[in-house]
Amino acid sequence: MPLTPLLLTLGSSLLGLMGGFLLLWRANAVRRAAAWILAFAAGSILGASLLGLLPEAFEHGAETGLKLTTLLAWALTGVLVFFAVEKLLVWHHHAHVHDVETDPTHPSHLPTSPTVRPLIIIGDALHNFLDGAVIAIAYVVDPPLAIVAALAVLAHELPQEIGDFGILIASGMTRGRVILWNVLGALVSPLGAVVGLLAADRFEAIEPPLLAFAAGNFIYIALADLFPSIQHERRLGRSVGQLLLLIVGILVIWQVGVLLPHE
Repeated sequence: MPLTPLLLTLGSSLLGLMGGFLLLWRANAVRRAAAWILAFAAGSILGASLLGLLPEAFEHGAETGLKLTTLLAWALTGVLVFFAVEKLLVWHHHAHVHDVETDPTHPSHLPTSPTVRPLIIIGDALHNFLDGAVIAIAYVVDPPLAIVAALAVLAHELPQEIGDFGILIASGMTRGRVILWNVLGALVSPLGAVVGLLAADRFEAIEPPLLAFAAGNFIYIALADLFPSIQHERRLGRSVGQLLLLIVGILVIWQVGVLLPHE
């Protein structure tokens, strides 16, 4: 079993925890930077899905005789499944990411009931599991694509961990426990990678549909979770800055995909 996808998944998850650590010790800096982080993350994830995962799914799907509409249906399924998962786990972006931009440490902006803790912890673990599977499947299809996927995961993990840390702290959990649970959640990502590698190795025909499904997941995250968090900005200067960072995020992912050698 190749170590590269395992290291990519673990690395992206652990590096994503930096957002949460910054929240614990540099809350003011996080508040000032959150809008810019969200804009860059939205562009990166959108670029990875539309310029990386979907084109690869279409290319490899054509080799196996899959129709374009079939793969698009898988992408649509990815959008719907992630919407359903977020609904079931009560991951409302208004409480999870959007309020990070105002003050992620202020209890009036975040759920304070201890009952939200298992939802956040389980949700984070599930997110990391799926991220690991996506990176692993991308690696099997084309190793450079796994790097693109890992960068997109990292871009999303930063604002997500800020939201997770903020909610858990607001619910009364100690800093030590918040760190422990989030580190344990990050360690789930290699498990997802192992499952992804085994599935892709055994059933090669499912690789294009799974890539399309993953692209749908990323599209949902970008458009439903991240875009609304920056859409409300009304100041012209900050709006232009966010748009530029969104474009930069897309271009970074695109350039990584172009510059890396492909099989």
